[in-house]
Amino acid sequence: MPTALVTGATAGLGAEFARHLAAKGLDLVLVARDRTRLESTKIDLQGRRGISVETISADLATVDGCGDVAARILDPERPVELLVNNAGLGLYRAFGKADLADEDRMLDVNVRAVMHLSHAAVQAMRPRGRGMIVNVASVSGFVPRPETVSYGAGKAYVIAFTEGLAQLLAGTGVTATVVCPGFTRTEFHQRAQVDMSYLPGWMWLDAAKVVAEGMADARRGKAVSVPDVRYKAIVGASRVAPRGLIRRLGAAGKPRPR
Repeated sequence: MPTALVTGATAGLGAEFARHLAAKGLDLVLVARDRTRLESTKIDLQGRRGISVETISADLATVDGCGDVAARILDPERPVELLVNNAGLGLYRAFGKADLADEDRMLDVNVRAVMHLSHAAVQAMRPRGRGMIVNVASVSGFVPRPETVSYGAGKAYVIAFTEGLAQLLAGTGVTATVVCPGFTRTEFHQRAQVDMSYLPGWMWLDAAKVVAEGMADARRGKAVSVPDVRYKAIVGASRVAPRGLIRRLGAAGKPRPR
């Protein structure tokens, strides 16, 4: 069976990607830092789906962690045909007040790891003439917000990077898709220690639906996937509206860190 490698695979959208791909019958390579949660996820998926599940405990904020995962992607004896760069960090502290080391770590995971692992995937997949790269970004990459300055900038990089990569790979049999969800019900905001109770209910998306729509777009070869019609409208408006208006909209409302 084809093999998919998913980073950040034990929680949030990563866990949903793993469940979705397992249900499609793909063998999995799950990447996360927490060995205990990796093994628990492995047992759950193998037991329910009858697939092969491999785990890699790696910190993608480090050169060694990225190197370990890249080496697995490049292994010609065990080809990875789908890479899901999902691992990500959020930092809800004002830029200039947040510790610089925390800012660096977030960008290492959200930006550098995506680039390094995509590089390995292109090297492995292009000679074979097939493969899919799915990078997870965010609507925040289109709409700058003052409380998530570096996070939004990092996601903007992932969007532009993936769009360019999709153009580069056109006609090779390898595709690149960036999935850009809006606010999604996962443990992401809880881990970032931010109170999102101010956000109206209509703005929240279901994680399983986000993954299903994102993967459907990836299979169709779309370069940019924005799950849900509500966020499609927001992103569409952000691309044509004056930048001053977009900045004012991005500043509307404010999460309250715990």
